[in-house]
Amino acid sequence: MSKRWSVALASAMITVSVSVAACGSPGQPGAADNGTAAAAGGGASGGAYKVGLVYSKSGPLASYGQQYRQGLTAGIDYATKGTGAVAGHQIQITEQDDAGDPAKAVASATDLIGQGNKIIAGSTASGVALQVAPLAKDNKVLFISGPAAADAITGANRYTFRSGRQTYQDVATAGTMLGDVKGKKVTVLAQDSAFGKANVAAVTAILGAKGATVSSVEVPAAATDLTPFATKVKDAAPDLLFVAWAGANASSMWTTLGQQGVFDSTKVVTGLDIKATHALFGAVATKINFLSHFFEGAADNPAYQALDAGLKKQGATVDLFTNDGFVAGQMIVHALEAGGDDVDKMVTSLEGWTFEGPKGSLEIRAEDHALLQPMFTATLKKDGANVTPQLVKTLEPAAVAPPVKPFK
Repeated sequence: MSKRWSVALASAMITVSVSVAACGSPGQPGAADNGTAAAAGGGASGGAYKVGLVYSKSGPLASYGQQYRQGLTAGIDYATKGTGAVAGHQIQITEQDDAGDPAKAVASATDLIGQGNKIIAGSTASGVALQVAPLAKDNKVLFISGPAAADAITGANRYTFRSGRQTYQDVATAGTMLGDVKGKKVTVLAQDSAFGKANVAAVTAILGAKGATVSSVEVPAAATDLTPFATKVKDAAPDLLFVAWAGANASSMWTTLGQQGVFDSTKVVTGLDIKATHALFGAVATKINFLSHFFEGAADNPAYQALDAGLKKQGATVDLFTNDGFVAGQMIVHALEAGGDDVDKMVTSLEGWTFEGPKGSLEIRAEDHALLQPMFTATLKKDGANVTPQLVKTLEPAAVAPPVKPFK
């Protein structure tokens, strides 16, 4: 995830300096720092607390990055009660664009660490987070990964945390739609790609370990005729079809599954993506069962309300990854309140911390820094020409908690 910045948040106490060209108007997220933000935050005293942000401002995950960045703005504002400062120290954010490229991310993070940033946040892409995490350990800086979902981020090292969910929690949520999966047949429909294979491996490891028989139908990314693959899925007659799909032919894939009658014979589950993708499900939208990390209306508490209000100030709305940014803001502020410039004290303060985020009650598990959190199941409901998510069930954190993974 990745997007811009350089704004004096709320009471103008957050300084943002952008290391690459950014677009936007002054005073809004995305506006370039013109050197006046520090002066605007007249109430702050003492040196600034420096936070480096490396995320996808551009590239294939730029829309995710934008949501994360907007949520971060709202989260810091909420956690600092609108001051943008901690103990009289202004929070100064310097951001760089990794464009989803691990090599760029490593170079950017290394540069930011060299500039004295003791906290690095961001990481929209899993490949990026997995490369930045070792830097955190080697340089003893606090790293808070963002929307990146790879399980390997949990337990990577004592200096690495996450503000979003992980793949295990996604798959475990899908499994709850079958109840007891022992003896059940689960088929994964995925593209023959790294993304697809990772999902097949995750479902096999998680639901297979609980007694499900897992098979897969893997489709070449360039395939245009999807009928043979939909037919293969139907012939397998699974109790649950888990769909992991990314790409321009998503609408065609869903249409083909409907034409082949797959929805009439099995429960179909996939992840609920950002709002902009909801129309891609077409005529079968209301027949799909969704696992969800977060969506507008999934929860309602003071943190959610603050997120909603903070996004509206930016001309945005609650969406999938705004939560991850907001929670990162809460974690950054808590770490600074407890540790100041002492990174080890920051780390200790986050370990075992329980707090309320937009999703509900969250806990950072001390043993491996997994973020224990509620997950959701949902459906899509037609609303005129649109489809909107409807909450089906909120799953307690313990129901989808990943196994403890000791630090490396």
